[in-house]
Amino acid sequence: MSIFIENETTKNYDFDYESLINQVIDKCVEYINCPYETCVNVTIVSNDAIKEINNEYRQIDKVTDVLSFPMIDYEDAPGNFDGLEEDAEDYFDPDTGELILGDIVLCAEKIDSQAKEYGHSVKREMAFLTAHSMFHLFGYDHMTDEERTEMEAKQEEVLTLLGITRD
Repeated sequence: MSIFIENETTKNYDFDYESLINQVIDKCVEYINCPYETCVNVTIVSNDAIKEINNEYRQIDKVTDVLSFPMIDYEDAPGNFDGLEEDAEDYFDPDTGELILGDIVLCAEKIDSQAKEYGHSVKREMAFLTAHSMFHLFGYDHMTDEERTEMEAKQEEVLTLLGITRD
């Protein structure tokens, strides 16, 4: 598995954020039973940067906490990897053979402010947003109450398996 993390901010964390992101991504891939080695890109950015990206790609001119850019079109159901090999050139890195899941963009300032707002640690907020984004990369969404409930349950289960709780 390849996980590329780039922090484009000057934010310093009092925990090993790269290790945390790696652990959450690894656990999500394991949880969903992905049968392939995978590749994920994670970028940590400022409010201004995420607002610009959000506006460019979603035509929403505001700051958000996380953006997910999945590379896979799940035809049958979220997290169903059947048939991807038929379109290998679209989904797999030709050099490594890894399944390219997509990109995650985390907003450092929103992680801080939401941790305070929700009364838990910055570490927990970063882990939550990483898990949330991973399930988007697996094709899950939260447009309906049923989808939201399913996605939230999966996110919480992964964080619980990692021992990352609201503290």
